[in-house]
Amino acid sequence: MIDNNNLPSKFQLYLRRLIYFLTQEKFFKKLNYDWHKTSNRFDIINAIIDKKKFTSYLEIGCQADVNFSKVKVQNRIGVDPQSGGTHRMTSDEFFRQNKSTFDLIFIDGLHIYEQVIKDIDNSLKVLNKNGIILVHDCLPSKIWHQTIPQTHSSWNGDVWKSIVKSRSTDDIDTFTIKADQGLGLIFKRKNTDLLNHKITNFKKLTFKDYYQNHEKFMRLVNEEEIFELIN
Repeated sequence: MIDNNNLPSKFQLYLRRLIYFLTQEKFFKKLNYDWHKTSNRFDIINAIIDKKKFTSYLEIGCQADVNFSKVKVQNRIGVDPQSGGTHRMTSDEFFRQNKSTFDLIFIDGLHIYEQVIKDIDNSLKVLNKNGIILVHDCLPSKIWHQTIPQTHSSWNGDVWKSIVKSRSTDDIDTFTIKADQGLGLIFKRKNTDLLNHKITNFKKLTFKDYYQNHEKFMRLVNEEEIFELIN
């Protein structure tokens, strides 16, 4: 979720980029994703809901209902501190007071690793049996799309690091769908392809790490494979 009321100006973005260039990682190879050729997230969400006959849906980060308004489901809750949805609060506040469980949870909140991990962990606690978690913005194409703080108008943040962390967890099974900026796909079941690595601090992973270990880290799947995985 990007707060449109507090978007950095072009000058601020360029200044941040310059500071990042001078003080942080310098790795400028790109991944060639063309998101215009893939399905939108709401089409994939609706297809999953229809296939699985899901009746309950939670969205974290609604940004003026760009996605939330298009989701077709019997019961839906949207959480955003700024705009859209049904609950005007942070995801942390929502999970502290929530008593409901959900079939499908879509996480598109603050695009920072630490918050995304919290949202995933909290979502797992309220996910129904055979439920699914989707996480938006998992496949940045270049370094500027994933810097913290934001340095580009198109911003995924370092959400991808939460997928690497999830891939390293025994009791959840994680994939990344190559569609609409990358959709993390998480099941609450035994990990069928545990990521073996020597990572001790996921936050310190670099874009170079992501680029060089892309398929291994993210466990990429095409849109056509989604329904084979959820059956």
